[in-house]
Amino acid sequence: MDKKQDKPMRKFGLIGRNISYSFSQNYFSIKFKDENILDATYQNFDIQSINQFKKEILATDHLAGLNVTIPFKEEIIPLLDKIDKKAKKIGAVNTIKITKKGKTKGYNTDCYGFKKSLKPLLKKQHKNALILGTGGASKAIAYVLKQLNIDYKFVSRTASNNADYTYTDLNQELINNHQIIINCTPVGTYPKVNHAPDIPYQFITSNHILYDLIYNPSTTLFLQEGKNKGATIINGYDMLVFQAEKAWKIWNK
Repeated sequence: MDKKQDKPMRKFGLIGRNISYSFSQNYFSIKFKDENILDATYQNFDIQSINQFKKEILATDHLAGLNVTIPFKEEIIPLLDKIDKKAKKIGAVNTIKITKKGKTKGYNTDCYGFKKSLKPLLKKQHKNALILGTGGASKAIAYVLKQLNIDYKFVSRTASNNADYTYTDLNQELINNHQIIINCTPVGTYPKVNHAPDIPYQFITSNHILYDLIYNPSTTLFLQEGKNKGATIINGYDMLVFQAEKAWKIWNK
């Protein structure tokens, strides 16, 4: 009998809410097939409440690793046995390794994916950034910008301690002074493709980078508006591939 077939099937999956569209399941299913990985499967755990994590998800036989997406990247933290130093600093987890004894450890691979995809685009003028949104994803983005010595400000719909500006504050001067604009909100995701973050696009120039964490559609309205102004645009696809491969390494360590 084939040695590979003797091993129990390792299970991996994605935790999130309303994730039928998700990148991860498709990506890993194709990866397992292409690379002839016969002892692994990947599934979606579409849950309404994080309370289902311990009761339902961790009860899955042979569960070896999980990815975490909106809206649970922060809520998951207190439910884990251990947290990697970097994930603790960031304050968000998107990858969980599960030991044979069922112990859980949280990591953040979003920061790795974002840094690897952004760095090749950076030029001298890219000193300041606006981060649209203040959720779990934005925390990894802020962590990377800090590492790259790029000053950043948070933008949110409502004034709060977490936000430096609201969308109504954004004017020509602020857009001119922040040559990187990163959309960390779900605004513009399929099927609501006619929506975009409410920023004054008329002030975007060819000196700007517009980065959208969304990958479906591949060119969101936010990115299209940037492209129309000659800006460098990038969607979240490369970041997702890099973070997925990093997660796979962690699970197999």
